[in-house]
Amino acid sequence: MVERVVTFEPPAVTVVEISDPAAANAGIELIDVDAVQLQATPFRARRVIVRLEAATVVFHATNVRMRTRTRVLRDLVAYDTFGPQTRGTVNGLAVRPGLLLAAESEAELALVTDAHWESLAFLLAPQEIRAHLTARQRAGTFRLPLGVEALQADAEQVQRLFDWGKRLLDVATEQPGVFNDRRQERAAAQVELFEHLLSTLGGADDFEPTRIDRTRQTQSRIVKIAEEYALSKVGEPLYVTDLCKATGTSERTLAYAFKDVMGLAPVTYLIRLRLHRVREALSAATAESTTVSAEALNWGFWHFGEFSRAYKDCFGELPSDTLRRSPSQKTPLGRLTSRLQ
Repeated sequence: MVERVVTFEPPAVTVVEISDPAAANAGIELIDVDAVQLQATPFRARRVIVRLEAATVVFHATNVRMRTRTRVLRDLVAYDTFGPQTRGTVNGLAVRPGLLLAAESEAELALVTDAHWESLAFLLAPQEIRAHLTARQRAGTFRLPLGVEALQADAEQVQRLFDWGKRLLDVATEQPGVFNDRRQERAAAQVELFEHLLSTLGGADDFEPTRIDRTRQTQSRIVKIAEEYALSKVGEPLYVTDLCKATGTSERTLAYAFKDVMGLAPVTYLIRLRLHRVREALSAATAESTTVSAEALNWGFWHFGEFSRAYKDCFGELPSDTLRRSPSQKTPLGRLTSRLQ
């Protein structure tokens, strides 16, 4: 008996309209995204993905303030650029003209995005960049990032790189067949991407943080430690005194860190984080496999009336509505369109 293995190859062009933070990973297999909505406003995000030969371009836009933690998978490296109107922070650093981020595989980017956020990520296979340079007798001019590196490049060059990526995405969404059906076009676009990126990196230096930047980076680390503590104590109540012990800070320092980074008080934000974890569990379940009260208890919500009100304030529906939806309605947690024609 011969076992037949069927593999799924995603189309070169994918557009995802996301209306639920639990759908943060919809349509993309190369990054892992954990998202928390920070405003009680209807959430809308758009992700456009263009897969070239050994590189992928990912555009992301959102309409509300969000906290996301993003990791690059599959031994890829990532370079991130931002739209001219984008406001927010990455690992505590404010987004600004000329900022370019480089991240190795599995390194985590902690982002707080304001409304009207636009970013472009270029995901690349390191061996392909080296092969590109070797073929052009420029071997040895490329260095892989270590962890997450903030780079300061010429603002106009970074803007040109962003604009090039947006033009690529505009063509891909309007004429997806150009990339889905033509390997030659994908290969040519990849060469152009490498050249634009390498040119930008050639004039980049390590970012020199200001005193304010260093303060924000410290606050971002405090928030991350508090988050990890809250998620490690699943099912237990959250107390500020415990958070202070976990982060090694005073109550005042903790409060300032959360206010400056998230715009919320510590316990308010961490309860919202746990509400998102409940929503993820309910979205992945059926009424036969779990109950609302079981998932609420799993995440430390003991007062079911207060929990239901907080859940509805956050997501615009009761937790029972989330669980009641059929699995077919839940599977695409965002609306995904594969552009084949």
